[in-house]
Amino acid sequence: MIAARELTAAGIWIRILAAVFFGGILGIERGMKNRPAGLRTYMLVCIGACVVMLVNQYIYQVYHTGDPVRMGAQVISGIGFLGAGTIVVTPHNQIRGLTTAAGLWAVACVGLALGLGLYEIALAGGAAIFFALGLLERLDFSVRQNARTLDAYIELDRKIPMHQFIKNMRDLDLEISNLQLVGENDYAEETIPFTVTVKSKKKFDHDVMIRTLRRVEGVRYIEEL
Repeated sequence: MIAARELTAAGIWIRILAAVFFGGILGIERGMKNRPAGLRTYMLVCIGACVVMLVNQYIYQVYHTGDPVRMGAQVISGIGFLGAGTIVVTPHNQIRGLTTAAGLWAVACVGLALGLGLYEIALAGGAAIFFALGLLERLDFSVRQNARTLDAYIELDRKIPMHQFIKNMRDLDLEISNLQLVGENDYAEETIPFTVTVKSKKKFDHDVMIRTLRRVEGVRYIEEL
């Protein structure tokens, strides 16, 4: 283990291969869920971060100059541009890609740990990231499904005034907020599209709530965001 921590040819290969392994495992998990960043993206980020720390360590040890963690600090801040590229806003104002972006940032940190030869930290961190991305998905979904708030995209019949729709929602003991019209709201259209946050005083299953809202007068189409 001591030799694997030293900046030798064998140590370098061990760290690079470990970065390939950790990045690949996490990337496969994302790729199986058809996320914007998959196997190759995660692998490249982890390898790149590892190489940066190897170069930084080499410069510090051989030339006896510079900060041993300066280049790594730039990776932490610089990975944001790649993460931002995976975050998209759908036409219905729904944000997607936040978890993928966070995963890229986290796997870069694992790569930095590998680049310094901190294998124990990289192993624990990689396992924790995999646990959060993969195994906690069902728990996250369950929490969201039983939350007291629901974000929805609704197309309302233009013949029904908005104040009437709001009254109908209050009659169901539901509060609405963050109502935002979608698009240019062309008056030639038969419906008014908008996004809204629905809140209930009691816990409810979101599937049941969607079916309930479909029966509200004037609602032509509804989709949970």
